[in-house]
Amino acid sequence: MDGWTQALLEDYGKQRPIDGTGGPCCPTPHGVGQLVEKLRILMFPGYFGQQNICADQGTYIAMLVADVLYSLQALIGPLAAVDCHSFLEQLPAVRAALDLDLQAFLDGDPAAAGAEEVLVCYPGFYAIMVQRLAHALYDMGVPLLPRMMTELAHSSTGIDIHPGAVLGPSFFIDHGTGVVIGETTVIGAGVKIYQGVTLGALSTKNAPSLRGIKRHPTLEDGVTVYAGASILGGKTVIGAGAVIGANAFVTGSVEPGVTVIGHRPGP
Repeated sequence: MDGWTQALLEDYGKQRPIDGTGGPCCPTPHGVGQLVEKLRILMFPGYFGQQNICADQGTYIAMLVADVLYSLQALIGPLAAVDCHSFLEQLPAVRAALDLDLQAFLDGDPAAAGAEEVLVCYPGFYAIMVQRLAHALYDMGVPLLPRMMTELAHSSTGIDIHPGAVLGPSFFIDHGTGVVIGETTVIGAGVKIYQGVTLGALSTKNAPSLRGIKRHPTLEDGVTVYAGASILGGKTVIGAGAVIGANAFVTGSVEPGVTVIGHRPGP
């Protein structure tokens, strides 16, 4: 054995977090990517995958469901004991939510030529789809995999939505590049946000003490947030129908129906 190999083996034996050599314990990015694509076909079978499924739709979908179940079990198995069937039971509800999101995109963007364009081309819609699927797994207590799913969407769209965030119905992200939505964010119905928006925390000092605490804002129904705005803090509530102007910096709550330009400080 050469000296370099021996030096690495000795370094692996120091029992640090980076020294997990007991075998694969994490899903592979490739496997997560394949799962997301299979789920996208299940969400929109007329647009992705086998295009003409009318002749034997039941058999095709049954095979795809079985494939998704197998992939889930393989990815989650090393992480946690979870009944993957309960995730499959949530897929119709996820589809219903995505149907409302799609309509929000069509209603909110005059450049959207139709459903096909939104489903295939819009990064905001893709990021929302992945997050809604990941959120279902997050709520089941599945570790790591939901975050890997949303980071996959982040890497391909530039939109970073934590799987723990709660997204209300009819959510619309226009353009989307640079959007950040933190773990404890709560978003109401009919909210629209533009590129470069941050829904974040006020401080990340002593991060372990902040876990499990609401540190990201709440946006009530019908809020619009324009490009480059930052809304920070777990106690920050943006009231229904409020408008946050471009590049605004908001660290305090905003009353319903109010338009904010510039800086809105906290109490």
